[in-house]
Amino acid sequence: MNRKLRAAVLVAVLALLLAPLAGTGSGTAAAADRPSVKLSKSQAGTGGSITVSGSGWRERTLLMILICGQAVPSRGVPGGTNSCANADGRAVTTDAKGGFSRKLPVSEPPVPCPCVVHVATVTGAKAEADAIFQVAGHAVEPLPADTSGGRLSVLTDTGLDGSSGLLTWFGAPPARTLVFTVGNVGTSDVRNPVFQVGTSHGVFAPQWDEQQWRGTIRPGGKARIELPVELSGGAHGDYTVSLKYGGKVLAEQPWGVGRPWGVTLFWILVCLVVPAALFRIGMAVVDRLRPRPAGGIRHRGLRLPELALRLPGFKPSTAAHAAPPASTLPWFTPDADPGTAGGRLSAPHDDSPTSPTTPTREGST
Repeated sequence: MNRKLRAAVLVAVLALLLAPLAGTGSGTAAAADRPSVKLSKSQAGTGGSITVSGSGWRERTLLMILICGQAVPSRGVPGGTNSCANADGRAVTTDAKGGFSRKLPVSEPPVPCPCVVHVATVTGAKAEADAIFQVAGHAVEPLPADTSGGRLSVLTDTGLDGSSGLLTWFGAPPARTLVFTVGNVGTSDVRNPVFQVGTSHGVFAPQWDEQQWRGTIRPGGKARIELPVELSGGAHGDYTVSLKYGGKVLAEQPWGVGRPWGVTLFWILVCLVVPAALFRIGMAVVDRLRPRPAGGIRHRGLRLPELALRLPGFKPSTAAHAAPPASTLPWFTPDADPGTAGGRLSAPHDDSPTSPTTPTREGST
């Protein structure tokens, strides 16, 4: 019995000693699975470069590396990418093990330090990590106090309400309404929160637009938020609508925009109608300018017979045929025409002595 009791006590003591070690090992493994960032230098001046490496990221994922000011790893980047040196950022794709290594030029962010090297995913599930970095010669100021006791969290999936109309089919800007529900998980009221709605196409960075929601969300309360979203005219393809509050992205919503086929149809009609109209105009001009045949010429105030006599090259027979006869009395022959017979104007008659129409006197000699 004593031996069994001693063995049981020894097993219990060993279990108590190994339990913390086992917990530490599991915590180390969990920490190893989180995205991490390492820098070759903790400080460098403008014009130099550092090597940024990382592990624990998703495989084959596109990442963006930036130097941001007014940020620490514990608070992230409160000002969002507006406080980062975006022009000198670099993109990198993780390998099959979720690691990466990339050189980053050192440049001053638009706000004072403390600064960090901020690494975040561009597509897919949101993940980010920060590493402390000091830009030599850049101004350093204390971080602004975080006086906001209220914190908002998205409680439901985001959605895009609305549909495209006929004008959108002809190139009008597509518009939707971003709908979501948020809850206040802080300890104070949130009044008139300002959200940032961004739209991105492909791998391009979102274009953010600030929109204020009017209302108050009390601690533990929730509210349904509706924010308008609009793209540029003629936009089509796969877009992503992002929602940001307090410098952190709360949600992302894909948006597939159809091609405006009405614009294509319009240009096809233009290519068909304009050449046809130009052809009709050209034919009308040619018809007005081409020379007319001689028989078809008309002049006001001149009769056709007179015009035919004046035209050079006309045959006499044609002119004679066109001119009226000299005499309009059909019972005269050319020899007996009154105009050629000594001026006679009476009808012809017989003057012979035997004419029955002339009586003779008896007894005359």
